[in-house]
Amino acid sequence: MNGAARPLLAITIGDPAGIGPEVVLKTLAHEDVFARCRPLVIGDRRILDRAAGWLGLALDLDVVREPAQGAYAPGRLTLLDLENAPPEDIPIGEVSAAAGAAAVEYVFRACDLALAGAVDAVVTAPLNKAAMHRGGYDYAGHTELLTERTDATRVSMLLVGPNLRIVHVSTHVALDEAIARVTPKRVGDVIQIAHDACRALGIARPRIAVAGLNPHASEGGLFGNEESLRIEPAIRAARERGLDVSDPQPPDTVFLRATKGAYDIVVAQYHDQGHIPMKLLAFDSGVNVSYGLPIIRTSVDHGTAFDIAGQGIASESSMLAAIDVALQMVHAREKDEDDDNDASA
Repeated sequence: MNGAARPLLAITIGDPAGIGPEVVLKTLAHEDVFARCRPLVIGDRRILDRAAGWLGLALDLDVVREPAQGAYAPGRLTLLDLENAPPEDIPIGEVSAAAGAAAVEYVFRACDLALAGAVDAVVTAPLNKAAMHRGGYDYAGHTELLTERTDATRVSMLLVGPNLRIVHVSTHVALDEAIARVTPKRVGDVIQIAHDACRALGIARPRIAVAGLNPHASEGGLFGNEESLRIEPAIRAARERGLDVSDPQPPDTVFLRATKGAYDIVVAQYHDQGHIPMKLLAFDSGVNVSYGLPIIRTSVDHGTAFDIAGQGIASESSMLAAIDVALQMVHAREKDEDDDNDASA
């Protein structure tokens, strides 16, 4: 893509029965979004028309066949219409196979465009796992879908809030399995991912905190030995590579210290350890990044919210933040490419 142009973002509407379509429309009602990027919506025109109705919006669409054709101007949405979601087959706020299949197809198209270099990044509205499974796609979520689609080898969930960033050693597994996954190799890999993810966000010298697994990070072995046996070896190896990494930190205070500026990112040892502070501090403004893909992909950090779909009350804050993070990553990537070109000149 041409670095001088506004970055081109593919924005999927998510599950057509959920809040995704209205969140996308609310987001693109902000004129400043168009000053910073060119948003290409991927979805179904009929679903957007339906959402516009309950939002009281007059929908002005520029339907295109390829990204280069759009006008990308405030007040006029550029839409790649897949024509795959008949509203009569997709009741609002209900799990349906038709909605699940359509939502996956939006992500597939956005991903393929990014792989081909036709868009700079992908920003996704939420999927519904049950609907996706009914539609014939047995993925746990966006990350697994995109990992397979891009042939990526190791993808991690990065959570980004206004003043907190978190990566996880494990995510969607039972707690006993999460504990088993805390190994020197895996923790070391995630420490490196934390460093690389911060660099991808434009942070030149990341300061990485590592949360302990046990209360008080085991307090010198009083409450377990996982820190000394499984986590500290990974920290020592990372420091030998030149990374700025903390000792294992008490999980009950490390996230607060990070929000106050002591660290740029926290390595959480399991799903809830990282998600609880992020949901508490940034429920409406958190962003989920699939880090490790060959493309840039950010997402809202909330679900399809079927209970409020169709009421026009869903907040667009997380989608706006997801666009901000995607642009941050695009610009950091462009800077790295420019630096590489200068070094080789």
